[in-house]
Amino acid sequence: MINELRSITTFVRTVELGSLSRAAEAQQISPQAASKALAQLEAYLGVRLFHRTTRSMSLTEEGQRFLEAAQPSLLGLQQALLGARQTREDIAGPLRIVGPRSVSHAIIGPVLDEYCRLYPEVQPDIQLDDRIGNWVEDRVDVGFRIGQSPQEGLIARRLFPLQLITCASPSYLRKHGVPRALHELGAHRCSVFRHGGSGRLVPWHVSVGDDIQEQPVSPAFSTNDETLELRAVLAGEVIGQIAGPTAAPHIRAGRLVPVLLDHMTEMYSLFIYYGSRSAQPARVRRFIDLAVERLVDNPEFVLDRQELAKAQRTALRG
Repeated sequence: MINELRSITTFVRTVELGSLSRAAEAQQISPQAASKALAQLEAYLGVRLFHRTTRSMSLTEEGQRFLEAAQPSLLGLQQALLGARQTREDIAGPLRIVGPRSVSHAIIGPVLDEYCRLYPEVQPDIQLDDRIGNWVEDRVDVGFRIGQSPQEGLIARRLFPLQLITCASPSYLRKHGVPRALHELGAHRCSVFRHGGSGRLVPWHVSVGDDIQEQPVSPAFSTNDETLELRAVLAGEVIGQIAGPTAAPHIRAGRLVPVLLDHMTEMYSLFIYYGSRSAQPARVRRFIDLAVERLVDNPEFVLDRQELAKAQRTALRG
């Protein structure tokens, strides 16, 4: 099958440089490949483009007409290809990012702030949604996801484990008591997160020995907005199972108290996902690199067991 672009390029370069061997060298192909490309073009067009002798090549009348028609178009195509390569390296243009509504504000926000300061010519377009969209149709550059992406052809990089911490405000615990075992949750006012995509209530998950199991609770409060759920827990209205990145600053400040620590689970992790790095524009690669640098195993979003136990002892002792 004829490769039209290579054949036309070989033809034009042969005219410009005066010989087929020079045209081959300029394209970094063998003289045999250049000769084959030119022969294929003549066969495809059904005309001879050059008069050939052992010492020279000169255009036929048909070759001259074809050159006049093809040369401007080839130049325009080459300029378009060069422009696309240059744009690929520019740190400017749109950057489409998707992620779940839950946990995204605390995690993605600071990275975006820093990125925008470093690259003010980029226009981030962020879509937070708990549903799993279509990567191609949504024109996504970078995605964040709790768990690995189910779509083939994407690269997933684990950022950190996502703890699920059962916690309540000090005022709630003073009023309703501290649950010491899972079965005691039945006597407590619990909040339950409602999945924004499916609309279903997301069951609590707890660690029991080496297993992770669902823990039934009766929802006294439910919402598909993590900010509202956190507000209700901080206000002392309910006890909730809050994601580590959201709960961490409030636990460290004493506004929330972790309970049932033996049953805390890390069944999920947060991932960043993207297409092949080799084909990414520079603005996308820089964002990926910054996100990985700032987020991988960041202790700001993960509390170790000793820190959790100390926070619990301090709060309950007070």
